[in-house]
Amino acid sequence: MTSRYAAPAFVVLPGTASDEVFVRSAFAGPLAASGFDLVAPRSRSVAEHFAALDARWDGKPLVVGGVSLGAHVAARWAARYPSRCAGVLVALPAWVGPAGSAPAALAAAASAALVDSEGLAAAVAGVDGWVGAELRRAWPRYGSRLVDALREAAGSAAPALGELRGLTVPVGIAACTDDPVHPLGVAEQWLDALPRAALRTTTLDALGADRGALGRAALDAYLSVA
Repeated sequence: MTSRYAAPAFVVLPGTASDEVFVRSAFAGPLAASGFDLVAPRSRSVAEHFAALDARWDGKPLVVGGVSLGAHVAARWAARYPSRCAGVLVALPAWVGPAGSAPAALAAAASAALVDSEGLAAAVAGVDGWVGAELRRAWPRYGSRLVDALREAAGSAAPALGELRGLTVPVGIAACTDDPVHPLGVAEQWLDALPRAALRTTTLDALGADRGALGRAALDAYLSVA
């Protein structure tokens, strides 16, 4: 197991148009229960995510991670700087390599177009349950940057299979079995490519009752190979 002395903080990035509030709700409790500290940057764009990881590195390897887009950035940063990374937490990976026609990319592009043409309220009006509540909470925090953030995410790249194969640190992957936007099959692709990884699953219903279900799944997977 990676000790808190080898990895004093787990730096976890938010997903597309999400924020550090959601990251804390999913990861703070599980990490604290295992004796780890969470850093949840307030970064918004892909460039800001990379910059946040660069800023946290102080010469000691980090455990980095994220949700969806944040997971893509964290894994790409770890592949880019292997000596800076002690491990990776991946929650809800959305695609491999170029976004193409991945469901999450199409959803982000469609949301951007709807917000741009009809406004934020119309874009979230048909989204029910805890996911809708989360969008109505987080999206206004982006202000005028929301449309650009959604469009950037829709066209961004996840790690290619070659990058994942070269990532030798322990990687914990969490996926929801009932999430059509972040298909379980994508998480399984990541798992097959990564040399040292484990996958744990939960459900969107479980996250509705307790956001920490996502963090526990990712951390349990990580600790099983660390």
